[in-house]
Amino acid sequence: MHDEAAAYYIDMIDQTTLGHRFIKEQFNKTPRAGWQIDPFGHSAVHAYLLGAELGFNSVHFARIDYQDKGKRKRDKTLEVIWHGSHTFRSSSQIFVKAFFVHYGPPPGFHFEVNDDVVPIQDNLLLDDYNVEQRVNDFIQAATTQYQYAETWFKQMDKFIHYVNKDGRVNVLYSTPSIYTDSKYAANETWPLKSHDYFPYADREHAYWTGFFSSRPGFKRYVRALSGYYLAARQFEFFAGRRNGANTYSLGDALGIAQHHDAITGTSKQHTTDDYAKRLVVGAHEAEAVVNSALSCLVSAKSVRKCAASTVTFGQCQLLNISYCPPTEQDIPEEQSLVVLAYNPLGWTHKDTIRIPVNDSNLVVQDSLGNIVESQFINMDNVSIKLRSLYAKAYLGISLQQYPKYWLFFRASVPPLGWNTHFISKTSGKGQSVSAYLSMVESPQNQTVEIGPGNLKMSFSLSSGLLTRMFNFKTGVDVSIQQGFSWYPSSTDFDQVSSFFTSDSVSCPCI
Repeated sequence: MHDEAAAYYIDMIDQTTLGHRFIKEQFNKTPRAGWQIDPFGHSAVHAYLLGAELGFNSVHFARIDYQDKGKRKRDKTLEVIWHGSHTFRSSSQIFVKAFFVHYGPPPGFHFEVNDDVVPIQDNLLLDDYNVEQRVNDFIQAATTQYQYAETWFKQMDKFIHYVNKDGRVNVLYSTPSIYTDSKYAANETWPLKSHDYFPYADREHAYWTGFFSSRPGFKRYVRALSGYYLAARQFEFFAGRRNGANTYSLGDALGIAQHHDAITGTSKQHTTDDYAKRLVVGAHEAEAVVNSALSCLVSAKSVRKCAASTVTFGQCQLLNISYCPPTEQDIPEEQSLVVLAYNPLGWTHKDTIRIPVNDSNLVVQDSLGNIVESQFINMDNVSIKLRSLYAKAYLGISLQQYPKYWLFFRASVPPLGWNTHFISKTSGKGQSVSAYLSMVESPQNQTVEIGPGNLKMSFSLSSGLLTRMFNFKTGVDVSIQQGFSWYPSSTDFDQVSSFFTSDSVSCPCI
């Protein structure tokens, strides 16, 4: 069950494709029902994807807001037709069943091996013979952490036998698809729904909304690798699978990461660590696919016919900690560092490329030899400390040196294509260089100002907070007090969580 709030829709599609392909290959079956019993609320977009795009005819789940469920129980509207798209409406509809109780069995019908339950005693010689009583209990409850299969099937087999023998209802082992087919065959009508089942609360003052932003680092990593997975698969198709490397491990890890206790950030730390480890392993294998494909494609004479290439590509997966050994090395005279930017999208993409370097006497040129405007910024102490800390943690190495500058330049990359940029030392023989070295001077007062245009913003050096905004165009000059606020969790379900601020501030405020 992938999550429906924190997961990106492309990742939902990729995960479902991977799982359904496995089911088709192993069992030659095509699922028709969604079984989303545990995600913390449900989205209309997901309903649209299941109905209009995937061809499902139903989705079944447990968690909807406790007040919504209470009203639907009273109105007998737990089953609805859901129009997931306001645009497509009935062409995107899907049958929805929200469970009458939670996704566990009703009271008295939990058959784990250590549970204190009342089993069916069907031996007439027993003093506690109770077939009629338990049949009545079952018909009144009429449903069903399933760990110990033997006890469950033993009791359910008896229930099916004796309830059918009673004759008031017909009981069988069923599936969501069989249930949905029966509902459609009965020619019933259901109310329409067009909005989300969000937010989800299971009791008063207990809204499950914190997971929208829990573990943001993990959410960002999944999102970044999702885009990388798209690009890697395209390279895998363009050049074909080579040297045994493939993108399956990354696709599998991303699929697992969409789980409603993974991308949400609600799992325990050791479980999250395992999710991240799988992603790292998958990214490493996909990196080999991309490097091999690029070496093939840049030297290919025709499609899928790779010539022997002397070009070796490397990727910098730790740029977020200012670590990229290929760009930090000294560039020999008459040679260039080649930076290739690939765009997996269907439209032109413009972005700023940022790499760590050790020399500010460099020039950037595009593939036609034109000088590209660039900027050098001194590496700050905070980045240097983070680089040393995480290089030791991730790679097990102690870095003794660090790059002096960040090199920035803009790149425009065509759809499903790449652009190359060449970085080399300036010749010093009248070569025109469009590069700037930005130096950060020590301020003489307690504030630092930024903004070369009409808008100038002042920040406090001691606190780092915004203190003033001035618009040269309009003449508006506003003093600002900035503070931080938060909602702490309440430990008492009868007490609403309170809103707190770090300081008493007067507006205008942020």
